[in-house]
Amino acid sequence: MSDVPSNLKYSKSHEWIEVSDDIVTIGISDHAQDLLGDLVYVELPEVGNEINAGDACAVVESVKAASDVYTPLSGEIIEVNDALADNPELINQSPYGDGWIYKLRLSEVAELDDLLDADAYTALAAEEEH
Repeated sequence: MSDVPSNLKYSKSHEWIEVSDDIVTIGISDHAQDLLGDLVYVELPEVGNEINAGDACAVVESVKAASDVYTPLSGEIIEVNDALADNPELINQSPYGDGWIYKLRLSEVAELDDLLDADAYTALAAEEEH
């Protein structure tokens, strides 16, 4: 099974979320990057955009397929990982570190309650593999 850090929250669409007060950092899980394969392009969201939970806000493209990245939470995009423009493989190499995609200032803190913990996400990912 892929790496699933216990200090993060997860969405059913395979994004990870690191929470720090009302600011969250979001990327795609190790499981998701593993399924996609070698990433060759990342389309980042626009800083300043207001997005709603469930919206597609970024695209990751691999040699196999392009996949939307959905935001699990509502808020304003306050920062994007510009390093991914020249190095999309950072997501493959360090999905929970240098491969983060964007940061969001939450507008609906209660949405955090809808996220999965590491154990629930591990179970979800395992189910999908069978």
